[in-house]
Amino acid sequence: MKTDIEPTSSTTGSPTKVKTRSTGRAGDKIFLGLSRGSGIALLVIMAAIAAFLAYRAAIAISKDEANFLTSFEWETPDAPSIRFGIAVFAYGTVVSSIIAMVIAVPIAVGIALFISHYAPRRLATPVAYVIDLLAAVPSIIYGLWGALFLVPHLTGLYTWFDDYLGWTGILSYQGGAARSLFTVGILLAIMILPIVTSVSREVFRQVPKMHEEAALALGATRWEVIRMAVLPFGRSGIISASMLGLGRALGETMAVATVLSPNLLIETSLLDPGGGTFAQNIASRFKEAGDNGRDALIASGLVLFVLTLLVNGAARMIIARRKEYSGTAA
Repeated sequence: MKTDIEPTSSTTGSPTKVKTRSTGRAGDKIFLGLSRGSGIALLVIMAAIAAFLAYRAAIAISKDEANFLTSFEWETPDAPSIRFGIAVFAYGTVVSSIIAMVIAVPIAVGIALFISHYAPRRLATPVAYVIDLLAAVPSIIYGLWGALFLVPHLTGLYTWFDDYLGWTGILSYQGGAARSLFTVGILLAIMILPIVTSVSREVFRQVPKMHEEAALALGATRWEVIRMAVLPFGRSGIISASMLGLGRALGETMAVATVLSPNLLIETSLLDPGGGTFAQNIASRFKEAGDNGRDALIASGLVLFVLTLLVNGAARMIIARRKEYSGTAA
């Protein structure tokens, strides 16, 4: 940094003018180039993925004799024409992810608040450590646990739902193994819980102490401090954590394939076995699929890709509207 000082006339009595001229350093230029190149490379990779998926999807859809968006069929032989649709998988992916978010997000925020504002340090530290470890457990382990332990033990809960809420039709239970979208939603909620909790906990730790101390000085209770100072500040962070968890729920493969009993029907009740998701369908069919089948699976993957982009875009819009509450730029 070079600084040129140009004194003014002493007779005018005006202050000295200082002219600052930045010369730039080699390290700054290199870092700027690497950062800019990394951002451009990421955009190029995303564009390449989108172009590949769109090209292969166009080949499959051009041969599809059924409605790609509304058909319940999936017949992709090595023949000039095929019949497949994504209605069942779109429904299963969205429904199971919504169930997971409804269960996981409130619990995760509660755990994060407990660790950051209620629990003593000797208890908060090991609990936070265990939560972080749960986030690193492979999905196949969750899937095996879900198939061997969760599914057999959900029969009683399903029966209770049928006794008291079966009249709704959505929670009626006809018996059998609990390999349904509701079970998938519970398993996905357990899987995304550590991620949402960890990110929310770090966000709550960034709340300025002055805000909390000011609320306490005005006579607020601890819950009022959390409601008026902590949650408004961390709202954008909670949304970001939730979208991160939703991204895993949308793309989860092995755990869903292990627990779900797939079929090509959309059941009225969430407790009836059956259904499917994009990721589960791709994982279970890709190995045996021919050229047409792979293109059809890639077409369904393109839909999942677009769905994920839309979810993240919506999250960014919500965060941008909430900047005034966070105290920092989102």
